[in-house]
Amino acid sequence: MKPLGNLLSHMFVRCTGYTYSNMARLFLRLFVGVMFMQFGIRQLMEFHILSTVYPTVLGMEPSTGLAIMIAIEIICSLMIMVGFLTRIAVIPPIATMVAAVCFAMQGNLPQGGVYCLDNATQPYLPMMFIGIYLFILLAGPGKISLDYFISIFLISRHGKNESEELEEV
Repeated sequence: MKPLGNLLSHMFVRCTGYTYSNMARLFLRLFVGVMFMQFGIRQLMEFHILSTVYPTVLGMEPSTGLAIMIAIEIICSLMIMVGFLTRIAVIPPIATMVAAVCFAMQGNLPQGGVYCLDNATQPYLPMMFIGIYLFILLAGPGKISLDYFISIFLISRHGKNESEELEEV
């Protein structure tokens, strides 16, 4: 019975005491980037249809608003996935998802569009994206990102080392 108890305590300590936060942040960045980018790609493929039913946002024509949304979805997703200017790159998607929540709650979404939302759909999907993007904004991209490698390069150019400049990343 003693070896089983030792095995269980060892497993418990290994599972709770060791973290892979940089790998977890990379996974989350890649996951949310791919998930958000697929909306932009589908909208790009259906641009001619969606530009006629897309809602007017901030007084812009529907095709202009849709083009901006597609650019945000694709460009920001790529930046988030590679970890380049990550904390800045999550701000436009947060803003677009807040707008999507507002439109969904008011019932102003186009019927059966790329998102397959209708007036009865709750804004759970945009709210989930907002939560993930806020986590990335607060936690940062981690050490497996272009942001980290650029920071290390810039720090070394000034003759300093990483531990002098950066906190736990």
